[in-house]
Amino acid sequence: MPPKMWVVLENNPQVMNHLAHSLGLSKKLAFHDIYSLTDPDLLSFIPRPALALLVIIPLTPSWHEARTAEDKDKSEYAKKGDEDPVIWFKQTIGNACGSIGLLHCIINSPVAAAHIAPDSTLDAIRNEALDKKIWERAKVLEENEVFEEKHKEASQLGDTVAPEASEYHLGQHFVAFVKGKDGHLWELEGGRMGPLDRGVLAEDEDVLSERALEMGLGRLMRIESEKGGDLRFSATALAESLD
Repeated sequence: MPPKMWVVLENNPQVMNHLAHSLGLSKKLAFHDIYSLTDPDLLSFIPRPALALLVIIPLTPSWHEARTAEDKDKSEYAKKGDEDPVIWFKQTIGNACGSIGLLHCIINSPVAAAHIAPDSTLDAIRNEALDKKIWERAKVLEENEVFEEKHKEASQLGDTVAPEASEYHLGQHFVAFVKGKDGHLWELEGGRMGPLDRGVLAEDEDVLSERALEMGLGRLMRIESEKGGDLRFSATALAESLD
């Protein structure tokens, strides 16, 4: 059992924007619903460039098998500070994958990171975590009472009744896809062995570009389609606010 159990979040803009802005992200940026990854008309509603994707995906047997195979020979992630291309958090709090995914989106996009208010909770987490290794970074989140309180507030804003915090929400995972400061597409999820570098994006390519989708979310969907699995997912994009 994890040291803490939180209430699982819904992946919708109302929830994620409340959490992001209450933690210190400027309201110039916001999360937007993605209704299609291929329909140009529906994609046109999302401001570009899209800085990051926050996706919730069913943990199917085929995806579990692919994750296990990719991680089995990896050692514990050891990078920190300036040598680390991203700030990745190992998840040690039950049901916190949504909030950790949100952190991954904001802190690791150079554009979004520039919109973090000084002395905010996001700023404090980023600065405290930067020079720490995997388990010390995890404790930054475990011990941040404001982060926990803001997660709790956001968990009550979904369209469905929130489950009890004591219930472990199995079967789905939040994954963040972010264009990092190095121009690479990073797949970031606290349940893995570390951050996953999915390849370099061109300067004019964002996370909703055809190639980024092929390297990232499209790869996961391809794993499912080849096995006849579960293609249900919910995705939001971090981009300029429409307000």
